[in-house]
Amino acid sequence: MTPQSRALGSASVPAAARQPSWWALLRGDVRCVLERDPAARNRLEVWTIYPGVQAIALHRVAHVLWRRGWRYAPRAMSFFARWLTQIDIHPGASIGARFFIDHGTGVVIGETAEIGEDVTLYHGVTLGGTSWSAGKRHPTLGDGVVVGAGAKILGPITVGERARIAANSVVIEAVPAGATVVGIPGRVVVPQRRSTHGFDLDHHLIPDPVGKAIACLLERVAQLETLQARPAAEMPCSDCADRCADPGFDSLLQPSLQE
Repeated sequence: MTPQSRALGSASVPAAARQPSWWALLRGDVRCVLERDPAARNRLEVWTIYPGVQAIALHRVAHVLWRRGWRYAPRAMSFFARWLTQIDIHPGASIGARFFIDHGTGVVIGETAEIGEDVTLYHGVTLGGTSWSAGKRHPTLGDGVVVGAGAKILGPITVGERARIAANSVVIEAVPAGATVVGIPGRVVVPQRRSTHGFDLDHHLIPDPVGKAIACLLERVAQLETLQARPAAEMPCSDCADRCADPGFDSLLQPSLQE
């Protein structure tokens, strides 16, 4: 193929179908750090001392080799990246653009995991499998997902776009788009939430279902104690035949009291 025909062939491919280059992806990864981390002061700092950026840069090279059929070399690169950054990403994992791992220590991403664009993970997150058999066994994260520190997402489940996983949650079931998941096992506590700004990092606004349940129980106990302290005549009667209004009701109680 001549250079002219090669140029014509590449020009005929739609822009949306062409995969971005490694350099373009990496620049997007650096830019998103500056957008989402207030502690990031400049690009030099992000390029040189952010382990999440270094880990994803090495992973993108290893992933290309993995897709071309190489096995040992990409696994060696993954091993080196883990030694350097304390972030373990299998070279088979598919990761979209503008991926941000904040802090990074202890993050584990399995072989068949799929991560969309604009995803944010905090330290200690695991995208793990629940099966020893080959095939799809790791989670799929949609675009814009935020996963809090220490959360575990296990199995071939799908986390919908812009969902939020609270810190230390264990998610074993699919999560709908835009939902907020809290707890062990993880449960949806907010079906849909809108954010007025780009990325929803307001972790302090995530509901606490356990705390809410305890508050409801305490309120109920207080109501029962109030009722118990009131005189019997003031306590509301249950739905009955109103035998207590009969003239002989007191005499009926005497045998049971003597017993």
